Amino acid sequence: MTSSPEKSAEKSADPVDSLILHATDNHVSWITLNRPETLNAITPDQRERLIQHLSHASSDPDVRAVVITATGRGFCAGADLRGGPPTGERAAGDVARTIRLGAQRLIGAVLDCEKPVIAAVNGTAAGLGAHLALACDLVLAADSAKFIEVFVRRGLVPDGGGAYLLPRLVGPQRAKELMFFGDALTAAGAARLGLVNRVVPPDDLEKTARDWAERLATGPTRALALTKQLVNASLDTDRSTAFAAEAAAQEINMTTTDATEGVTSFVERRTPHYRGR
Repeated sequence: MTSSPEKSAEKSADPVDSLILHATDNHVSWITLNRPETLNAITPDQRERLIQHLSHASSDPDVRAVVITATGRGFCAGADLRGGPPTGERAAGDVARTIRLGAQRLIGAVLDCEKPVIAAVNGTAAGLGAHLALACDLVLAADSAKFIEVFVRRGLVPDGGGAYLLPRLVGPQRAKELMFFGDALTAAGAARLGLVNRVVPPDDLEKTARDWAERLATGPTRALALTKQLVNASLDTDRSTAFAAEAAAQEINMTTTDATEGVTSFVERRTPHYRGR
């Protein structure tokens, strides 16, 4: 799968730009991993560029939805572990710092993005790559895609927020099964567990992602951002806190142009025209 037509594509001499393709089209930010020869394993430089693109999408009023996808037969094989120091050369605290400032920042950037983020999973999503997809608000998968909690196969503990994300999506028992065994989960299996919103033929993945993203991009952007915040926080808060957050979100949202347009269009019995403001 490739990125959308580059109507406002970024241009730079930075070689990382060829490994993380980016284009904005119809208010949708398309972010495409482009190291197909490594199944799109993420290097530190690529990780930082992903975070930059997500941060920019979050703050740019002209961007109203985001799609993360990849080229080749893999979505993302996880973090590129080649080139790191041997275990004996690490000082105490190095690993925790690397995870905190690396994989966790990336997943946080997806969760905290103020625009809806769609994962269009074209192939294998393993380790951090699986968590990158599952952190997105909506997940589309080609029927050939697979999700693998690969950490146990390497003798590692899951990172990139996996032990936070998975139990909230499928419950603790299913999460432990996936993480303890590290078996590949098909796209259909992931959909049955609720990890994937929709499974489509590979040739339909980009079109479906485009249709969904452009539909979101015509919606009330601030209302969607506030809804995302409420849902993401809901499993970590008690009822009174959640209800207070909901009331505050309503108060904030009613100051937006789109909320006024939504109510006015209902009264006037016409289709609303949202501007993301």
